[in-house]
Amino acid sequence: MLKNLSHIGIAVSDLQYSIKIFQDFLNNAEYHLEKVESQKVNVAIFNLNNFSLELLEPTADDSPIKKFLENKGEGIHHISFEVEDIESELERLKINGFKLINEQPIKGADDKLIAFIHPKSTNGVLIELSQKLK
Repeated sequence: MLKNLSHIGIAVSDLQYSIKIFQDFLNNAEYHLEKVESQKVNVAIFNLNNFSLELLEPTADDSPIKKFLENKGEGIHHISFEVEDIESELERLKINGFKLINEQPIKGADDKLIAFIHPKSTNGVLIELSQKLK
């Protein structure tokens, strides 16, 4: 079952430059940095009241974010929803005809398991499911 909006992922070319922009915009909100090997990205996470903003910078030429930046430029990459049981939710979506990018969850940022739903199934929006690791 979908619980809440978890975060919005924003693809950026220069993480340090983008951190400055969002710090100014969010009135010096605190953030933390992570490297997510499975997605080949460096991430700056701004935890706000009800959700987070993740700035995503590619670390390799074969990073999904690198490909996104080349095709679409900087901007919103995905919307993430928190779920209680990611495996059950993936099965439910698959049964209902949604195309899954990840059939099984993988390790993501911020101590979460993640899986992506193909944008062809969701009106062109890349949706991520995330479950906090216990």
